[in-house]
Amino acid sequence: MVIATWMTNHTRWADFILVGLFRKSQHPALLCLVIFLVFLMALSGNSLLILLIRSNTQLHTPMYFFISQLSLMDMMYISITVPKVLLDQVLGVSTISVPECGLQMFLYLTLGGAEHFLLAAMAYDRYVAICYPLRYSVLMNHRMCLLLASGCWFLGSVDGFMLTPITMTFPFCRSREIQHFFCEVPAVMKLSCSDTSLYETLMYLCCVLMLLIPVTVISGSYSCILLTIHRMNSAEGWRKALATCSSHMMVVTLFYGAAVYTYMLPSSYHTPHKDMVVSVFYTILTPVLNPLIYSLRNKDVMGALKKMLNAGPVFKEATT
Repeated sequence: MVIATWMTNHTRWADFILVGLFRKSQHPALLCLVIFLVFLMALSGNSLLILLIRSNTQLHTPMYFFISQLSLMDMMYISITVPKVLLDQVLGVSTISVPECGLQMFLYLTLGGAEHFLLAAMAYDRYVAICYPLRYSVLMNHRMCLLLASGCWFLGSVDGFMLTPITMTFPFCRSREIQHFFCEVPAVMKLSCSDTSLYETLMYLCCVLMLLIPVTVISGSYSCILLTIHRMNSAEGWRKALATCSSHMMVVTLFYGAAVYTYMLPSSYHTPHKDMVVSVFYTILTPVLNPLIYSLRNKDVMGALKKMLNAGPVFKEATT
């Protein structure tokens, strides 16, 4: 009895093995280099966007405050998985301890949940700006922006605290090999030797709720925005409103589409290869695309960037 208990505990706390992205690649070194460059692009693009918003007073508005929060989340999001993937490839290691796996799971659930709610807050901000322009500065004051951002982080952490402990307390007596490049909940759950059907149902309901609230806010906000735009007689008003909202809708489509596939589609739709491709898209590529979407399509951000670049030589001359 004692031996059986010891073996159960030993199995539970044995390291996991991450299959990773490079095992089936014909050119792992090239793929590793590409992912490293993408990682650098994500960090530099989001860092630059945050720097521009912080340094330019014209960008000190609620919309850009939320964009800076999104960039911060994206930087943290990609940093949870990619450094581990690259380091394992360089060192030839593919294991991850149970505590490290749990921490990684908690962080990506927290950041993913927070980003879902942040996108809803950004949609609400655009709704107030377009539908109530005269009251915008009052309704979306600095205190309200901080409250909304804090609420997004809090609700994201609730998601992490709910799912991570339950997932990691299941007994894992099957293969320790996770068919993924990081500890994502569905991939880890496949290793459990106990009946997880009830938990999977609860997780599904939790994810539905976590997606339903933001989607309802986003849908309601953009429905009101479209009605307001329809009533506009000014072609310039149409153009500005659509330009403001189109960037946000692109990000919403990218992020929510991947989340719906991962957590809401039945297991019959999933294969390890498909799951890994979708995860690469929303954990690695989306953090790179977000700053490009919000900068290249935004005249204010591009103007702030040109102003910063033009100020560089002047600053150097003044200091010499």
